[in-house]
Amino acid sequence: MLKEVALETWGSFHSNNRKPHDFDSFWLKGKEEVEALGLDYRLVEHELYSTVAEAFDLYFIGVNNACVHVQIVRPKNITKKMPVIFQFHGYHTNAGDWGDKIANAAEGILTVALNVRGQGGPSQDTTVSKGGTLKGHIIRGVEDGPEQLLFRQAYLDIYQLTRIVTNMDQIDINNMYAYGASQGGALALICGYFEPRIKKIFTLYPFLSIFREAYRLDVENSAYEELAYWFRFRDPQHKNEQVFFETLDYIDIQYFVPSIKSDVIWGIGLEDRICHPKIQMGVYNAIKSTKEMLFYPEYAHEYIPEFSDIMRKQMFLDLNTK
Repeated sequence: MLKEVALETWGSFHSNNRKPHDFDSFWLKGKEEVEALGLDYRLVEHELYSTVAEAFDLYFIGVNNACVHVQIVRPKNITKKMPVIFQFHGYHTNAGDWGDKIANAAEGILTVALNVRGQGGPSQDTTVSKGGTLKGHIIRGVEDGPEQLLFRQAYLDIYQLTRIVTNMDQIDINNMYAYGASQGGALALICGYFEPRIKKIFTLYPFLSIFREAYRLDVENSAYEELAYWFRFRDPQHKNEQVFFETLDYIDIQYFVPSIKSDVIWGIGLEDRICHPKIQMGVYNAIKSTKEMLFYPEYAHEYIPEFSDIMRKQMFLDLNTK
């Protein structure tokens, strides 16, 4: 019943399309900037207590000359090309414990876990911008135009990472996946935008979307609270509201997802008010590839049971069914 009520209330929601007229050329320019950096990276062996897996710190220099860190966990004995899962973490946090990736290695899968620049891991934030640096990364660089948004640089890190990984030896480019929750769920979708060979994207309650509506939906008790913070302290009369949101449109995932070719498996908690179901459904409705939404009526922005098992089953069937 709760699912039907949610679908009736929010299921047909589509955001008013404010996609920037130069959105595609903006991101094409960004990709060209990344491609000019080449495919250089550095691997440093990382101690991992496992009989089946080995680990490495991978470092590359991204846009704005930032050093970006990635966890790599792979099978110890590589006998064939490895499937890959790109894994992305939630807002403010990091790529997590290394040991969490051993199970994938035991199945012959390479895990690639990006640490988003300037958050809980070692990746650098080299942004130089006007305004405060206190409250959040959505607004980082917003006063200097879309080219200086921190999330522009973070998205381009994903493109650079996919280029590096898909050019490694022994990578099975026909079996690549992306996964994340919240911020990580958004970045998994961005990964599918930049790398169309991603087979399936597993995303839980993704963040970074439909910012105007997020601002209207009890913003100070959501993941988007920094929007209200910016207006309160940088633009209390909202004189620059239009240009503020027009700048954020360049990093809004609703404008990326129509280009995704991957299958998308999307988990949503109907009690979520951190990333509101209405906003999530607006993005989901923009996806044109094969997609499925899994509903969890009693759950909010939290651990969602069964989702990881569904993901593992989907990957197992892909990799073991001839």
